[in-house]
Amino acid sequence: MNLANTLLFRGMEPSDIDEMLGCLLAKERTYKKGEIIFPEGSPTEQIGVVLTGRVVIELGDVWGNNSVLSSIGPGGVFAEAYACVPGEPLMVNVTAAEDTEALLLNIKRVLEPCSKVCPYHVRLVQNLLALCAGKNLQLSRRVLHTGPKSIRKRLLSFFSECIKRTGSYSFDIPYNRQQLADYLSVERSALSNELSIMQRDGLIRYEKNHFDVMEQIED
Repeated sequence: MNLANTLLFRGMEPSDIDEMLGCLLAKERTYKKGEIIFPEGSPTEQIGVVLTGRVVIELGDVWGNNSVLSSIGPGGVFAEAYACVPGEPLMVNVTAAEDTEALLLNIKRVLEPCSKVCPYHVRLVQNLLALCAGKNLQLSRRVLHTGPKSIRKRLLSFFSECIKRTGSYSFDIPYNRQQLADYLSVERSALSNELSIMQRDGLIRYEKNHFDVMEQIED
């Protein structure tokens, strides 16, 4: 993938990025579907950029229940918040949702300019700060979607965000059924049942992760 098109390296020339990767101790890694990239309870000094595939951030409890906090596709960044706090153990698992290639960068090299004092290093740090702020907003949106008591209202809250973001009542979501259930903090069977009811009632149409939502829905 062209790293210049990612948020982390936005505003940089490909030649500058290639030169910087050596300073950042960049390493490309491949992960199989379901493989844990960064495990819960362990600290990390690396941040990751998804090159291909998809990564999910999962929060698990002591009873083995998992809740998906976010899904990250190509160009997205993960583990940046934990990497920025030395020794801070992860409260989540970072897992490959499908076969994935990722670029891992050493956070110390990101935050501390090398002896070359690359002029584009400041831009890299600015981009990282913007990414962290964006992730906080993403978590805030999830809190809004899980606030309603009923599954239907949680779904409508999530669909409303998708419609606003895409500008269309027809859109794809980045989650499968289990991941969507985890994201909305509901049981998968209950979620599937509610989706079927909403489709039967003519409120939505869906196939896999593609949804068409009616323009007029009464709350």
